[in-house]
Amino acid sequence: MPSSSNHKKYMTQALEEAQEALDSGEFPVGCVLVYQGDVVAKGHRMNSRDGVNELDHAEIVTLRNLLASHPGINAAEIEVYSTMEPCLMCLSTLVLSGIRTIVFGYEDVMGGSSKLDLSKLAPLYVDMDVTIISGVLRDECLKLFQEFFKNPDNEYWRDSLLAEYTLAQETTKKG
Repeated sequence: MPSSSNHKKYMTQALEEAQEALDSGEFPVGCVLVYQGDVVAKGHRMNSRDGVNELDHAEIVTLRNLLASHPGINAAEIEVYSTMEPCLMCLSTLVLSGIRTIVFGYEDVMGGSSKLDLSKLAPLYVDMDVTIISGVLRDECLKLFQEFFKNPDNEYWRDSLLAEYTLAQETTKKG
């Protein structure tokens, strides 16, 4: 398991992906996949401006990039770093792909799935041992989501619980 400083190092790279998404008008979720200390895939949210595409989440895009560039990699040794808590679709996809460590920065109060108790689900999930670490570089992630929701050109989730919650948050760092 990587140290706290490594979590920050890899989350910083996920933040770079999120910034790239934000700069192109997309919802600022960035993701990197780390294997034995090396970033082996990265990606960010795509097609959120289209309004109806809920398939191109950062984790899914990044996993596709991994499978294209590293077929056969041992997924159990991969750590996921995402600027936002994975939704149910992304968590399920990551877990079913064999990934067992997920680290995220900002909580998704509307659709996050990290508190899901896998042991209460169907037999396929019951014995999966998944480690989830939250709040890594949360303030930095929060700032990107606030910037997104403050921009009047961004329609994605504009009047949602997530937007309202995010805009009401204050960072813990002053100055």
